[in-house]
Amino acid sequence: MNAPRRAFLPLWTLAIAATVSAFVVHLALRGRTVQLGYELGHAHQEQSRLREVRRVLEVEAASYKTPERVDIVARTLLGMEPPSSDRIVPIARAPSDNGDIASASEGPP
Repeated sequence: MNAPRRAFLPLWTLAIAATVSAFVVHLALRGRTVQLGYELGHAHQEQSRLREVRRVLEVEAASYKTPERVDIVARTLLGMEPPSSDRIVPIARAPSDNGDIASASEGPP
């Protein structure tokens, strides 16, 4: 009867140590899960913010390509004006649509 009593204390200690270890591991994993959840939430917020910034920049870039915007920038920031008639130089006529390149390169009609 002494043999079972001697084996009980080490087995009981081992069982308690295993239970405490499992609980500590569970708490550590749970804490890590919560931390990763917060990080994921912050990443989603950052992603949403960057999508909005991209959308605004795409709209802004599209507005820079409009002829009205180019005209405003040329006149105000660059000080450009439409050329006077004496500064306009005529160029040779473009080839006709039927592919007659020889007649276009001979000079003006």
